[in-house]
Amino acid sequence: MNMEIFNYLEKYDYEQVVFCQDKQSGLKAIIAIHDTTLGPALGGTRMWTYASEEAAIEDALRLAKGMTYKNAAAGLNLGGGKTVIIGDPRKDKNEAMFRAFGRYIQGLNGRYITAEDVGTTVADMDLIHEETDYVTGISPAFGSSGNPSPVTAFGVYRGMKAAAKEAFGTDSLEGRVVAVQGIGNVAYTLCQYLHEEGAQLIVTDINKEAVNRAVEAFGALAVDPDEIYGVECDIYAPCALGATINDETIPLLKARVIAGSANNQLKDTRHGDIIHEMGIVYAPDYVINAGGVINVADELYGYNQERAMKKVEQLYTTIEKVIEISKRDGIPTYVAADRMAEERIARIRNSRSQFLQNGHHILSHRISR
Repeated sequence: MNMEIFNYLEKYDYEQVVFCQDKQSGLKAIIAIHDTTLGPALGGTRMWTYASEEAAIEDALRLAKGMTYKNAAAGLNLGGGKTVIIGDPRKDKNEAMFRAFGRYIQGLNGRYITAEDVGTTVADMDLIHEETDYVTGISPAFGSSGNPSPVTAFGVYRGMKAAAKEAFGTDSLEGRVVAVQGIGNVAYTLCQYLHEEGAQLIVTDINKEAVNRAVEAFGALAVDPDEIYGVECDIYAPCALGATINDETIPLLKARVIAGSANNQLKDTRHGDIIHEMGIVYAPDYVINAGGVINVADELYGYNQERAMKKVEQLYTTIEKVIEISKRDGIPTYVAADRMAEERIARIRNSRSQFLQNGHHILSHRISR
C-alpha cells in the first residue's frame, strides 16, 4: 500500500509517530501515540517480522488507536499508544536493542509508557527499565504485578455476570452452561470462578492437556474444537484466537450471551450487527478483557493488588454502562463501547488539552536566571 502518513494521521486524529533507529543493535522501532487527552499513552511493544515497513507502521497505528479506546473504556487516566519493533523475536533480540529503545522512550518525557506484548517478555521490559522509568510490567523484583492472567480472568468473569443479567434477568451463573473456547491461562482461571459459582462447563482447546486439566478440575465436558460453536449453552466464551464470530459460526450459536477474553472476537463489524439483531448480548472484547491493562496501569502508582482487583471488579458496571448506551442509542454493543470511550475523552478534552509531563513555565525560567 502506498501510505500517505499525514492523511492517515489526520483522518483518525493521531498525535505523533516516532521512528527509532539504532544501527549497532539493529533496532527499528515505530512508536505511535494516538491520543493523550486522558493522560500519558500506555501500550505494549510488539516485536514481529513484518512483510514491509508499511505493514509495521499500519499495525502500530491501528493498535495505538485501539489502546486509546481500551484505556478510556477501562476508566484509566491514560491515553493510547503502541510500539512495533521490526525483527524476529526469536533471533534478533539483544540487550543493546532494548536499551537503545528505552532511551528513545525516555526522550518522550513521559508521553508514552510501554509494556510487554506479542514477541516481548518481562526480561525485555527489565532492559528497557535500565534506561527509563516509563515502562510497566517489569520483574516482581522491581515491585511489579507479575502475571496478569488471573486479573484478566476475574474481569471477564465480572463482565460475563453483567451480560448474563441483561440476557436472563439475573446475574447468577449457577446452573448456567458456559462453552469456553480455548483453555489458556486466562480461561483456566475463568473456569475456576465459573465452577465455584456452580456453572456447567463445556470446553475445547487444540491442546489436549489443557482440556484434560479442565475436565479433571471442574468436571467440564470436552468437545472437539469445531464443535464448540453449536453446543447447547447459555453463554459462549471465546478465549482463544480472534474472529471466531463469523459467517460460519453465527448460524450455529445457541448462546444468548457472548463474553470471553479473546481479542478481536468479531471477524467484521457486520458480525456485531448480526448478533445484535439476533438478540445476543455481546460483551465487547476490549472492554471485558481490560483486566490486564488495568493491572499493569496500577503499577504506575506502586502496585497494590487489592486496589487493582477493586478496579477490575468495576468491569461489571462498565459492561452495564455499555448495554445502557446500546439501548439508549439503539446501537449494537460493540458500537456502544466505542461511544462510551469517545464520550469520556470528549468530557476530559473540554476541560484540558494534551498531556505534558513538565509544562512550560516561561516566567519562572526568566526569574530564576
